[in-house]
Parts: sequence; C-alpha cells; structure tokens
Amino acid sequence: MINKLKSKDLLGTKDLSPEEIVLILDTAESMKEISSRDIKKVPALRGKTIINLFYEPSTRTRTSFEIAGKRLSADVVNISVSTSSVAKGETLKDTAKNLEAMNPNAVVIRHPSSGAPHFIAKILKCPVINAGDGAHEHPTQALLDIFTIREKLVTSRTKKLKGLKVSIIGDISHSRVARSNIYAMNKMGMEVTVAGPATMMPADIRKMKVRVFTDLSKAIEGADVIMMLRIQLERQEKGLFPSIREYSRLFGLNLEKLKNAKGDVMIMHPGPINRGVEISADAADGPYSLILDQVTNGVAVRMAVLHLLTGGV
Repeated sequence: MINKLKSKDLLGTKDLSPEEIVLILDTAESMKEISSRDIKKVPALRGKTIINLFYEPSTRTRTSFEIAGKRLSADVVNISVSTSSVAKGETLKDTAKNLEAMNPNAVVIRHPSSGAPHFIAKILKCPVINAGDGAHEHPTQALLDIFTIREKLVTSRTKKLKGLKVSIIGDISHSRVARSNIYAMNKMGMEVTVAGPATMMPADIRKMKVRVFTDLSKAIEGADVIMMLRIQLERQEKGLFPSIREYSRLFGLNLEKLKNAKGDVMIMHPGPINRGVEISADAADGPYSLILDQVTNGVAVRMAVLHLLTGGV
C-alpha cells in the first residue's frame, strides 16, 4: 500500500493511479473525523502557508480549501484577482514568480484557461493544486464525489467501488467536473454513462470508455448514482440548445423522471444548482440527495490533499 502521491502537484485525476485515489480517500476518511470534534483543528500543517489563487468566482471550492487549511493549522492566504496586480496587467508567469519569492508551501489555483495550473506548476517549487481550469479538470471535486459515493454505497471493506453505475447528465463538453469524474471513475472500475444534448457532447466522448445517450430516461435506468451538471453558459457559445425551458424539459431531473430510476438511487450535483433547470427542488432536497454531503466531504478531501502534498505530520 502506498503512503504518498508520486507527483508534487495535483493537476488532474487523469494523472492519478487507482492506488493514489484510494490513498486520498482513506486519508480523507480520517480527516473527516476531525471536523466532527468540538475543536476542529490539528497541528499537522502548523507553520505552513497555503495560497488560494482564484481567477474565477467560487463559493464551495475556495471556502472548503480555506477551511481545510485552517483545520490543519496552516496559514491560509486568499488572493482575489480583482484586487490583485492581475487587474493592473500582471501576467500569470509574473504572478507565479512573485508567489514563489514568498516561499509558500502550496498554491491552490482556479483559472478560466485550461492548462494554467500545469503552467505555474513548472515555475513553482511548492505543490500546485488544480481547483478547476477552464473546461479541462477539477480533480478535488471528482475525488470528493467518489468519496461520497464510497461512504454511502460501499457498506463494507469487502465491497468495492468497482461495478457501481454512475450516470452523469448535462453539459458534458464544457464540464471539468464530468471529465475528472470520468477519468477517476474509470480507474476505480465504475461504469459511467453520460447523457445530454448531442451539441454538448465532446467529439471524442466514446474514447473515454463511457456509455453515451441523448435520452435521459435510458441514461438513468439502473444507475446507482445520478450526477446532474450545471449548464456551463459562461464557457460555451450560444445556440447549443433551443432554450432553457426546452433543456429542462428534456434533461432536467424531477420526481416524475426519477420513476425510471432505481428506487434507492443517489442524486448528486457539484453546484451551484440552477433549481428548476437541470434539477427540480423536490429532487435536489429529497431523501436520496447527497448534494450537501458532497459539500461536507469537500473539506475532508481537500484536507487530505493538502496533508499529503505538503508533508503534514
């Protein structure tokens, strides 16, 4: 059993081995216990500095990375690009070099351009964690999703993630969450189905070892987990579907459509939710929803990643 990650960085699940994924999940399991204590803090990263560098808006990811760092006793610095030198024209390369000069122990970056975390990882000596780059990857989201699935559906150590059926519905082409989940789930032996409008499917989707549907009812039939995705309006050109109403009618999840799914199916969404578009309120808030569990587990998984990459004690 391995006890560390092979790379200094976490840039995508495509780069992780199944053993590394299990290591992160197992570490997150012990980290989650910390969050249930009255005093939610351990000295694992005391004296270390984590920088959150976010070029895009974020609530769950940035906040959970901040909480994760602080629960491990790290000093956490949040850099808002709108009030930084980036607003004055500073390049990503110069930003990275200036951060390097301050000797941080890890940099967490979210950026609208695919490959930005990979670019600064070549400059920085410290670990770089990809918190979402364009429509490319969002590895910690996929890891927390799989952690949540394992927590809820893998009831014993003898039962594995292998064979569990997950259906991912929505704007697959522009979703970094979908891409990271597909890479990671395939490595864990899970069976992945994707569905959405044909205009929102990557051209190479069938090379990603998934089943592909353009019919929601067929896609969710027999699934253990249904993961709904937000329409990535900010990352796509207009005209990929007739209207929001039409998209919701065909690919929105509600209680009526759930009649085609297993009675105990679990429902997930990476957020933020567009209620009434990709998922109805009664489905999002129903008894099989794991959406808030995902948020809770995001802190534990990000604690695990920070701990493993920065050499916490």
